[in-house]
Amino acid sequence: MSVLIVIPARYASSRFPGKPLAELTGASGQARTLIERSWRAAMEVQGVDRVVVATDDDRIRTVSEGFGAEVVMTSADCANGTERCAEAHAALGGAYEIVVNLQGDAPLTPPWFIEDLISGLKDATGMGLATPVLRCDGSTLNSLLEDRRSGRVGGTTAVFSGDHSALYFSKEVIPFCAETYQDADETPVFHHVGVYAYRPDALKAYPQWKVGPLETLEGLEQLRFLENGRKILCVEVEARGREFWELNNPQDMPKIEHMMRKMGLS
Repeated sequence: MSVLIVIPARYASSRFPGKPLAELTGASGQARTLIERSWRAAMEVQGVDRVVVATDDDRIRTVSEGFGAEVVMTSADCANGTERCAEAHAALGGAYEIVVNLQGDAPLTPPWFIEDLISGLKDATGMGLATPVLRCDGSTLNSLLEDRRSGRVGGTTAVFSGDHSALYFSKEVIPFCAETYQDADETPVFHHVGVYAYRPDALKAYPQWKVGPLETLEGLEQLRFLENGRKILCVEVEARGREFWELNNPQDMPKIEHMMRKMGLS
C-alpha cells in the first residue's frame, strides 16, 4: 500500500507562536528547528513512499526547503492538522492509500511508533483511521498531572474499548487515578501520541463535517471523527526504553532537550 507522511506546520499557534521554527539542541550540541527534527523523524520510518511538509507560511517553507524537505503550500483557512493533511493529499493527487499525519511538535516520536501505526491500520480493514497510544509509567503520569495542576495544557490521554476502538480523548488525565504511582510503575493511563494514519475516504470526509461541542471544548481534532460516528483504532506502541513527550508549551523545550541528551539523540 502506498504511504504518504504529511507534517502539518503553522506559525500562528496560540500557545506557542512560531513553534515549528523553535530550535532544540540535542546530545551533539547542534541546534535544529522543531520542523527539521520532525522531518528527520519521518524520514527514518520504513515503508513510506513520500514525506512532505504542509504549511501556509513562507517562513516555514523557506526553512523546510533549506534542509531538503518537499513542501506543499496549503490554505491559511485549515483549522487543524487533519484539515491541512486533507488539503495536501488532494493537492498531490489524492491517490495515496494511507496518509500519516505526523504533527510537527513531536520530535521524540521513534520510527517504530509510526511503523506499528501503519501496520495496525493496514490490518484493520474496517477502520478509517488509527492513532498510537503509549501506556504511561509513573513518571509520565506525574508529569501530566503536574501540567494540569499548574494550569498548563499538556499531553492528551486516551481510553478505548476491548477491541481498541477509541472511547474518548481528553486533555484531562483519564481515567481518574486515586492511587499514587512511582516513576517506574505501570499505570492504567495511556498517553495519546499525536500521530494519525487515515484511509483516503475518512480524510476526505473530515473537512466537510461541522466542528462539534466536544472538539470545541477539548481542542482535540480527532474528536470530530467520534462525534460523527467514525471509529478510531488505538494502536498500542512500546517505548523500548525511549522517553516520549510532545512540545505543547515553551516550558516543554528544556524537558525535551534534557530527554534528547539523556537518550543520546543528536
